Amino acid sequence: MLAFIQSFWRLTSGVFLGWGLGANDAANIFGTAVSSKLVKYRTAIILTAFFVIIGALLEGSKTFDTIGKLSSLTLNTAFIASFAAGLTVLIMTTVKLPISTSQAIVGAILGISIFYRQGIDFSKLTKILICWVLTPLGAVVISFILYKIIDFILSKIRYGERKLHLIVKIGVILSGCLGAYSLGSNNVANVTGVFVGIDGPGQITPFMGTLIGGISIALGVLTYSKAVMRTVGKKITTLGPITAFIAVLGSAITVYIFTQVGVPVSTSQAIVGAVAGVGLVKGMNVINFRTIANIGVGWVSTPLIAGTVAALMCLFIK
Repeated sequence: MLAFIQSFWRLTSGVFLGWGLGANDAANIFGTAVSSKLVKYRTAIILTAFFVIIGALLEGSKTFDTIGKLSSLTLNTAFIASFAAGLTVLIMTTVKLPISTSQAIVGAILGISIFYRQGIDFSKLTKILICWVLTPLGAVVISFILYKIIDFILSKIRYGERKLHLIVKIGVILSGCLGAYSLGSNNVANVTGVFVGIDGPGQITPFMGTLIGGISIALGVLTYSKAVMRTVGKKITTLGPITAFIAVLGSAITVYIFTQVGVPVSTSQAIVGAVAGVGLVKGMNVINFRTIANIGVGWVSTPLIAGTVAALMCLFIK
């Protein structure tokens, strides 16, 4: 019982990280739909929270090995890794920048591994890095193709303005639910994956990891997600109803593909890539490259900040 209490106490850092993940990444699910006024903010966060938990419980364990076995961690260093990543995500969320929680937790793990001179599984790290690069690129391609297909289908159908609005609204809601499901299934490993891979008294089982991780992400969605939605939905490119639907769907499909690969990826990178892909169809001049550049700075700095914070925490404790 004591061992369980000790391990659960350490999991509070994972809950903290999950809360930050939900607060930041909810924008990637319904941010474009809320900004284009297709879906109300309250409806968006309720749907996101629900399907995040479902996705985490049904498929979240598929990405645990990639994070949990990247390096050899103890319960103490796992606590440090998730707390450092959570602190990094909170800082970036406060300044209203969508970032990669995957990069934050991996950066923290690498910082700890370098500090203690522990081995790193470079085959897993290489796989992660490749998937990080492919995420925004894949989202660009998928959303570009989706736009062409859906635009062609709609051009062949006769419909009134009201009917079109209803069709697009239903499509946005369904694709948003898929996006939330993909977020839960793919990113729950970022929250509790470092704990699930540790053997010993009070071990966290995959089911406990998915449940606790899913709930903590949902709490972040429900309590602190509104500000980042405005950055994603309005500042990258001006989205209409149809383009908002395509961006969310393209992002959701991209993240779900990487869930099956077993690698947690950035939903921020996926949605930015998807929005950029839609923007390419409309013309390069509609894309706000300054906002994309600022977000890119956040992506590069995230693992460095998380790794530095984790290393400094290790130094302080030592």
